[in-house]
Amino acid sequence: MIKNNMVSGFSFIKHGLTLEYPILESVQSIDPLCDEVVINVGFETPECDKDDGTYEYLRDNLTGERYKFIKSWWDPSIMSRGLILSQQTNIAMEACKGSIGQYIQGDEAIHEDDLPLIEEGIKKMVDRKEIEGLLYNYTHFFGNTDLYKFDPHSYRKEVRTVRLGIGLESYLDAQGFRFSDGRKPSAIETGARIFHYGWARRENAMSDKKRAFEKLYFGKDHESEEYTYDRIFGLRKFEGTHPALLKSWIEKNHNDVTFEQLNDPRIFANFKNWIRLMVEEYTGHMIGEFRNYKKIK
Repeated sequence: MIKNNMVSGFSFIKHGLTLEYPILESVQSIDPLCDEVVINVGFETPECDKDDGTYEYLRDNLTGERYKFIKSWWDPSIMSRGLILSQQTNIAMEACKGSIGQYIQGDEAIHEDDLPLIEEGIKKMVDRKEIEGLLYNYTHFFGNTDLYKFDPHSYRKEVRTVRLGIGLESYLDAQGFRFSDGRKPSAIETGARIFHYGWARRENAMSDKKRAFEKLYFGKDHESEEYTYDRIFGLRKFEGTHPALLKSWIEKNHNDVTFEQLNDPRIFANFKNWIRLMVEEYTGHMIGEFRNYKKIK
């Protein structure tokens, strides 16, 4: 049952403690926007009796009737191309009672300074039925939380607030949302930010994450090598502030890697990437950028 103007938060997670996700902080960052929050916690067995303690951890720290917890088995038969991620997102999404859904992934967070921007966007969604989603600007941290990626392969924007009950579903590996016929949602800019911490954890935690995620994309029998932070193109220093909720997590996950160690300054080896970034700087558009949305005003 869809309730008018009610905002439902939703998220999913599996092995959040083992993989050192800031899942609690992620959910808390959307909490002020929501009338209810649905959290789908993944388990290793069909009986949903085996996880790493994430379910109890979240239940102990997110109390009250407004929180709804779901136990879900991650079926290994669909662990390829990351499709299990969209399936688990959809399970949480389908349990929402509101007309507006506020999505957050377990390694993402919203800055408290941006809450008024999102609230204004939600008001516009209520008033204008043609708006099917809200767009957020992404900051993808890498190596450390004072460094972020700004390369042609890192998506700049994505939808994280959606209109519920109109047929939208999580798409492929859950980066964004589409309709079942492939149509992209019509979305407006909010100016709000999503801080993405998925690649800014301690290296041993990153190795565990790499093993887990490669099994999701390449099958349960895939073997992974240990993860190390390597030089990448398009690394920049982060000069802003993080969401206040992430303070303790950031201190715990600080790494001894620097911009000088990780940044790849080679011009000729990255010539095509430099050109794409220059075009974006002068036109505001990234050549060949993948978009899960249709931007409207």
